[in-house]
Amino acid sequence: MEVNQRIVSHRDLDVYRRAFDAAMRTFELSKALPKEETYSLTDQIRRASRSVSANTAEAWRRHRYEAAFTNKLNEAETEAAETQVWLEFAVRCGYLSPGVGAELDQTYEGILRTLVGMINHPETWVLPGARR
Repeated sequence: MEVNQRIVSHRDLDVYRRAFDAAMRTFELSKALPKEETYSLTDQIRRASRSVSANTAEAWRRHRYEAAFTNKLNEAETEAAETQVWLEFAVRCGYLSPGVGAELDQTYEGILRTLVGMINHPETWVLPGARR
């Protein structure tokens, strides 16, 4: 969605869509992780990757209140960074190819850049007259 187009739903946010798509890609790749990683790496990488889009959606619903909005975006940011760590573990353990790991890492870097930009400039996103 273009910057000047009206955003009505969290689904209209480009960062939400990118985070959701990255989580789905991560989920598909996690299906191939070994069974012994089910309750550790697999669960963690799925949870963290899904939390990025979930927290972004929550942030959007809180855009009436600047502090609540930026807090939820910060949570999305930390979950994106955590996902990068789990992806790095998956590569280093030999469960994920370095190329695929690097591709996803770059995807999350882009998501992180956007989230940080939104956090640093909440006035662009919060409703006029929003409370702090």
